[in-house]
Amino acid sequence: MTSIESITLEAADPPAAEQFYKAAFDLGPDQVRLRASDAPTTGFRAYTLSLIVSQPANADALIGTALDAGATTLKPAKKGLWGYGGVVQAPDGAIWKVATSNKKNSGSASREVDEIVLLLGASDVGVTKRFYVEQGLKVGKSFGKYVEFKLPSSSIQLGLYGRNALAKDAGVPPEGTGSHRILIHGDAGSFTDPDGFVWEPASR
Repeated sequence: MTSIESITLEAADPPAAEQFYKAAFDLGPDQVRLRASDAPTTGFRAYTLSLIVSQPANADALIGTALDAGATTLKPAKKGLWGYGGVVQAPDGAIWKVATSNKKNSGSASREVDEIVLLLGASDVGVTKRFYVEQGLKVGKSFGKYVEFKLPSSSIQLGLYGRNALAKDAGVPPEGTGSHRILIHGDAGSFTDPDGFVWEPASR
């Protein structure tokens, strides 16, 4: 069964980025690794990372610690048709959405994360979807320009969204050039997808 073990974010200052992710989201190298890179990159990097939580209070807690650690607000947390959440940008440039499908709190606030989701912005969702199916990934949900893959044993879930739609959801312009500044580590082998996202074998 295909799974994602972890991701590597490329940053100009990996130690500072590591401190940020620990302070902001309590994430360590089991989920997010860091490595140095000065690869040119401008604008939207065509991906977002989402932290899925159980209630609005948890989303507020994580967004609060992220802002305290140096993140900037792209979309303030608020209720919507789909639930509650907000979007921040880390100092290294990665975009993080913190969200819940629940609109009401059911308990005391915590910083517990239920799920991490990597959404890739595809230029042609149909083409990229077929590519990943050929690599052995199974589709869980698919409608319009959104695809969610079924990775039951994965610590990080994967989805596709149209690039422009993903940028709009993140609160940024869709334009961007250069490196994505992210590597995906999984058991599907080594390859580069149609949108330039690089996969490498998992370490274990």
